Amino acid sequence: MNQIDIESTDLNLLKVFEAIYDEGGAGRAALRLGVTQSAVSAALGRLRNLYGDPLFTRTGRGLTPSLRARELRPIIGEALDKCRQSLQLVRPGAAGFAGRSVTLGLSDDFEIALGRAVIHALADSAPGLRIIFRQTHSRLAADMLMAREVDLVIASGGLIAPALQRVTVGQGGYACLLDPASLKPGQAHLSVQEFTQRQHMLVSSGGFIGVVDEVLHGLGLTRRVQAATTHFSALAFLLQGGDALATLPAHAARGLAAASGLRMLPCPVAMPGYAIEVGWRADALRDEAVAAVRRSVLGVLQGYDWTGG
Repeated sequence: MNQIDIESTDLNLLKVFEAIYDEGGAGRAALRLGVTQSAVSAALGRLRNLYGDPLFTRTGRGLTPSLRARELRPIIGEALDKCRQSLQLVRPGAAGFAGRSVTLGLSDDFEIALGRAVIHALADSAPGLRIIFRQTHSRLAADMLMAREVDLVIASGGLIAPALQRVTVGQGGYACLLDPASLKPGQAHLSVQEFTQRQHMLVSSGGFIGVVDEVLHGLGLTRRVQAATTHFSALAFLLQGGDALATLPAHAARGLAAASGLRMLPCPVAMPGYAIEVGWRADALRDEAVAAVRRSVLGVLQGYDWTGG
């Protein structure tokens, strides 16, 4: 937009765009903004005229952003973040964090293990600040940060980009998870033979080959994969009542075992470790809300036992 466009445009429309994009519907955006749905619909009409694009298409599940809207989201998000940061300079802490939300990108293994602790930490340190957990993984995390789809991420690597900052908070390990009814009384370990003879549940974004298969191949061994899922949380149901096992990050195995009654055991083969990282955009910490979430997340992660022991 040129200078005349800025002077003649209601910049509150950008808040409406952000709310519709994030909430996925005019009704939910209206609730977020504290206005009527008709006001949001009218603002959406003005946004469409302003950008010469439909921006959002109605589907059975709400409003889906167009390609142009996806291009606009990081630009508008950055502009609104700058406005929020400027207000904090002149009114630091004046209104606390009431109504503010920060999006944390993480895969569901981290959410299972850490989500509740992060919520409690924020309730103590930043009352009123809400956290949104959004699914991502190491191959997507950097792109989601750069596109401003998330404000912070917890990931196992992949956060290499000039505009990103990161800190390593631990070294992850693996453990096995299975139904305790499939074990012998008092059994606390699996032999390599039993490990390879049992059927396996694989958590993977695609295919039937995982890091366990690579390790076993180096030992001249194989395993039988019965089924694959994209969600660690599904293991709480898929493993019940059978003799299959899953090998997964120890932090997720510990959380699932505590919640589901499944049994966590050490993995009988030596698995490679992996770095646990927290990442953010270089300019993100100017926003005190993002900085507060980062402090809470790091406080939860530091000292956490990432091993399978």
